[in-house]
Amino acid sequence: LFQVVHAHKPHFMALHCQEFGGKNYEASMSHVDKFVKELLSSDAMKDYNRARVYLDENYKSQEHFTALGSFYFLHESLKNIYQFDFKAKKYKKVTGKEIYSDTLESTPMLEKEKFPQDYFPECKWSRKGFIRTRWCITDCAFDLVNIHLFHDASNLIAWETSPSVYSGIRHKALGYVLDRIIDQRFEKVSYFVFGDFNFRLDAKAVVETLCAKATMQTIRAADTNEVVKLIFRESDNDRKVMLQLEKKLFDYFNQDVFRDNNGTALLEFDRELSVFKDRLYELDISFPPSYPYSEDSSQGKQYMNTRCPAWCDRILMSHSAKELILKSENDEKIVIYDHIGPNVCMGDHKPVFLSFRIAAGAGKPIANVHKCCVVQ
Repeated sequence: LFQVVHAHKPHFMALHCQEFGGKNYEASMSHVDKFVKELLSSDAMKDYNRARVYLDENYKSQEHFTALGSFYFLHESLKNIYQFDFKAKKYKKVTGKEIYSDTLESTPMLEKEKFPQDYFPECKWSRKGFIRTRWCITDCAFDLVNIHLFHDASNLIAWETSPSVYSGIRHKALGYVLDRIIDQRFEKVSYFVFGDFNFRLDAKAVVETLCAKATMQTIRAADTNEVVKLIFRESDNDRKVMLQLEKKLFDYFNQDVFRDNNGTALLEFDRELSVFKDRLYELDISFPPSYPYSEDSSQGKQYMNTRCPAWCDRILMSHSAKELILKSENDEKIVIYDHIGPNVCMGDHKPVFLSFRIAAGAGKPIANVHKCCVVQ
């Protein structure tokens, strides 16, 4: 993370985290506090003299807990930054460093919602939801939405239909968020939505492509006759096993297909965003699937054999936000969409980042853009 900050030197930095504290919250939340303190006091961040940190740490609240963490850092050279107060319906100037945790429901500087339980009933206690903040920089207002959508509970169920039932659940939840952030309560502004969307490749189409010349063996449970495993073998070549599929097993014999050329051959199966093409824009993906990486610290590039690798972690934006991003007047690459720590173990997800520049006054209908006024 610090290497990316040093390389791109952002003046405004937003960091969105999901599943803060890991799976075992009660044991891990103490590490969260240490992480936050080290991040705020680190030498790499010394030039960021203002910060806002929002941590949903109240894991005892089954009704509200989302495990989301949103960090915002403002460089000392950046003047006149304002954050929106959703209760007072006005902007307030950002000064100093402030950390909010535990009960974010009482904080007027954000909106937080957890998705209703009936969205994903097979998960007894889901933490999925979103946090929204609104900012104004150089007369340009925009929303930043930290989002965590529902996962695939079973590879076998995901494989049965195209698109899968899980894809439909994510579609419903994302649609709910988009409707919420453009409803009539507040003025409409451009928005960026980024976090763990849990978007998956179309499992049926991927398996049929990867195992086009294979024969499938179905293994059922003796007592229920339920399908518990699928084995795909090559028709010849001593009937070598190509893929084994179980509820939480996706063991394909050649992981290179997900890494070669950043896995772009599989992007045609990344279809979940197509439903929202009229509402959301994404830059071209030029990094490998962001999930599920091995959590073995010595295996920074290795995928786990639990799920089909997919681009779960994304940075999406409204079409008006796309217009805010300053277009380069020469060949200099100003807009960069990439992943962090390609060779380093960072947990089962690789973080992704988007670096861009916004022109001063870009949020105005008629913007007088001068090179001397560019804010990064």
